[in-house]
Amino acid sequence: MEANLMNLLQGSLSEGMIDQLSQQIGGADKQKTAAAASGIVNTLMGALAKNAESTEGAQSLNNALERDHDGSILNDVIGMLSGQQVQAQNPSMLNGSGILKHVLGNNQGGAVQMISQLSGLDSDKTGSLMTMLAPVVMGALGKTKREQGLDMAGIASLLSGTVSAERANTNNPAIDMAMKFLDSDGDGSVVDDVASIGMKMLGGLFGRK
Repeated sequence: MEANLMNLLQGSLSEGMIDQLSQQIGGADKQKTAAAASGIVNTLMGALAKNAESTEGAQSLNNALERDHDGSILNDVIGMLSGQQVQAQNPSMLNGSGILKHVLGNNQGGAVQMISQLSGLDSDKTGSLMTMLAPVVMGALGKTKREQGLDMAGIASLLSGTVSAERANTNNPAIDMAMKFLDSDGDGSVVDDVASIGMKMLGGLFGRK
């Protein structure tokens, strides 16, 4: 179950998708865009898992998934990113800024800084990329919820299991860095250490078979 969620996200972030993302944020380097996308996905997954640890947080997430994120966004992510699907979709489904406010709160700025340093992608572009990918992450979670018939507790368990599995995956140390950042409550202590880690930290999501 846990692996399916990350595989779903990995499948959504294909090479063609990375090309589209790099164009959307101003023609950024594709390798840096891919690295930043990996870091963003891992950070958002970690933040969602932490939020769902409380009953209130899990209920709020479950309600948002039932209301706004049925997974249909994954049917045409490129169309969504290019703006072709904005009119056809639920506006809340595509509200990346709103999603990030709920998921990361005051940690958003620090998360952008951390991912920017890890990937080498400019912080402004990293922020834009995070806004674009937030609806995709929620869509993947909503699709999994719908297909597996998960309730509030099931969502919390799925997220916790996903993060635990990814932290144990030696090919994906990015999730470990993301969780350390989130555990520090965004105070910047982890960000200070990021520059010495290098881009290899973010290869896991795209490097797996």
